[in-house]
Formats: sequence, C-alpha cells, structure tokens
Amino acid sequence: MKHSKEFHSVTYETTKGPITIEGPLSSEQLKKFNFHEKLIAFRPAKKQFEALLQIADFEEGRIIIARTEEMIVGYVTYLYPDPLERWSTFNMEELIVLGAIEIAPEYRGERVASNLIKVSMMDDFMENYIIISTEYYWHWDLEGTKLSIWDYRKIMEKMMASGGLSPAPTDDPEIISHPANTLMVRIGKNVSTEAIEQFDKLRFLTRYEQTKKRKQPISDLRNAPNKT
Repeated sequence: MKHSKEFHSVTYETTKGPITIEGPLSSEQLKKFNFHEKLIAFRPAKKQFEALLQIADFEEGRIIIARTEEMIVGYVTYLYPDPLERWSTFNMEELIVLGAIEIAPEYRGERVASNLIKVSMMDDFMENYIIISTEYYWHWDLEGTKLSIWDYRKIMEKMMASGGLSPAPTDDPEIISHPANTLMVRIGKNVSTEAIEQFDKLRFLTRYEQTKKRKQPISDLRNAPNKT
C-alpha cells in the first residue's frame, strides 16, 4: 500500500486563545515548533518529542498536532502496530493504531483531543484503514482529572466517537483483564471484505488459534513430539 497523506488545518478559539489543529506533519515541519514541557504521559517531554519525529517519518506514520503560535500543546499519533503486539500478527497493511493522544494539562477541557481526532479523519485516505485504539485504564490520568474509572471511560468513548471509533469486542488478554479496558475501532469505507474478515480473526485470535488446533489433521498429531 502506498500511504497518501493530505494536510489539513483548523483553527478555533478557546479560553486560552486560538489553537490550531493540523497535520499530518513531517519531522522537519515538527521541528519548527516547541514541545510543551508537560507532555510527559508516556516519557519525558524531550524523549517523547524525539519519538514523534521518528513516527512522522514512517511511511504510514501520521502526527497531527494542536498548537498555539509556536508551542505544541497536544498531539495524536497513527502508525502500524508494534511487532511484539498481537495486532501485528497478520501484518495487515490496512491496520493502523491510534497509538497515543495527549494534551498538556492546562489545555484540557478545550475540545483539543476530539478536534485532533476530527482533523485526523479529514484525510480521505483514512477510509482505506482499519483504525484501532487499545484503551487500558492504567494509562488514564485518573489522579490528575479526579475522575472515576467509569467517568473517564465515558469521556474517552465520546472523544473517540468524534472520529468514528466505537467499542468492539475482543479476546485480547490485556483488554479483557479489566472491564474498563476496551478496544476502539473504526473501519474505513474502502476496506475490503477480506481485510475485515482477517481483522475479525485478529480480534478473536485466541479463539481462532484454538479452532485451528482442533482442526489439526490426525497425521499431524501422530507426528507431533511426545511430551510425556
């Protein structure tokens, strides 16, 4: 797949002044801005900015930012699944991950996160992807927001819905380890039926692999190593 990226930009007023949401941006474009020192949810701000610069130059990588005039105050990333995660099992070229979304604390409550996702979806090429976001409650800023797990999840679902992502069932062990965790999914209108069927196998990979074992030919079972 040749990954096409179309730039979009929206500026709107907030109580903190105008904020511009724009992208996808290349690493060279990102370097023109400063990175807010409180964007530390995943790693120290300097290291996180370095990570964004790397993602921006991936063939499929997308970085959409929220900024004041020269300061990045929020961002969202899209990229292929980590090779060590189950979501990379079939190496689906249509599957990308909303890997991280983060807003500097003083700019929360200004619709920055939902607008980041909305602007992301303005690019028609996003209709060629199955977009997923794996939401784990231990990544949520429950202490900073003073919200309960369930109130935070409601806000998260509403935010993701602004870009067309909705909860989807899965047997992923990490997600089903707590009822607040969830898999969010958006299937683009140009995604093939074959890709959707493969994604369904991926969502229920444990069940799929167990079914394959039950269907293993008797000849294969006879040749299997004796573990007794």
